[in-house]
Amino acid sequence: MQTMLPPLLSLLQPLDYVAMAFLLAGWWLTGWRVERTRGKPSVTVLMMQHNRDWMAQMLTRQPRIFDAQVLSAIRQSTAFFASTCVIAIGGALALMGNADNLQSVAEGFGERDLPPVLWQVKLAPVAALLTAAFLKFVWSNRLFGYSAVVMAGVPNDPNDPEAPDRARQAAELNIRAAWNFNRGLRAMYYALGALGWLLGPVALLGTAALTHWIVWSREFRSRPRDILLGKL
Repeated sequence: MQTMLPPLLSLLQPLDYVAMAFLLAGWWLTGWRVERTRGKPSVTVLMMQHNRDWMAQMLTRQPRIFDAQVLSAIRQSTAFFASTCVIAIGGALALMGNADNLQSVAEGFGERDLPPVLWQVKLAPVAALLTAAFLKFVWSNRLFGYSAVVMAGVPNDPNDPEAPDRARQAAELNIRAAWNFNRGLRAMYYALGALGWLLGPVALLGTAALTHWIVWSREFRSRPRDILLGKL
C-alpha cells in the first residue's frame, strides 16, 4: 500500500512565497544598507572610527589592562550569543522532528488537517537563519581573538615605528569582528520574524515588516546614533 504525500509546492500558496521573499530580501537589503559607509551612516558605520580611536589611545595607555578587559567582555558577549544560537537551533530541529505536536496549536487558529511536512518547511528558515547567526558569532569571536593577539604585539613604546601600524591592524580586525557580530544579531532578529510563518503568510508579512523596522530604526533612527553624531 502506497502512501502519497501531497507535493510540497501544492502545500504553499503564492502568498507564502511572496512573504518569505519579502523577509529574505529585507534581511539582505538592510544588511547592505547598514554597512554602507557613504551617505547617511548607521550606528555600525559610526562605531568604526571609535574603534580606530580606541586603538590610537591604547598606544599611549600604560598599563593596557583596561583595553584587555574591554576586549574580553566583548568576546564573552559573542560566546554567549553563539551558545544561545546553538540552544535555539536545537529547539527548532526538535520541533521539526516532532511536527505533529504543532497540529494542536494550528487547530487553535483554525488550521486543520495540515501535514507535518508543512510545519517542517515553515521551521526550516528559522533554523537556517539561526545557523547563519551562529556562524557569524563564532567568526566574530575568532576575529576578536586575532585582534587581542595583535594588540598584545603592539610595542610598549609608542614611538616605535611599528606601533602605529600594529594598532591600526588591531582596529581593523576589531571592526570586522564587530560587523560580523552585528550580522549575527540581524540574523537572530530575522529568525524571530520568520516564526510568524507558523501563523500563515499574512502573519509572516507582518512580522517581516516589523523586523525590518526594528533593525532599520536601531541603526538609523535611534538615540545611540544621535549620541554618536553629537546631537545630544
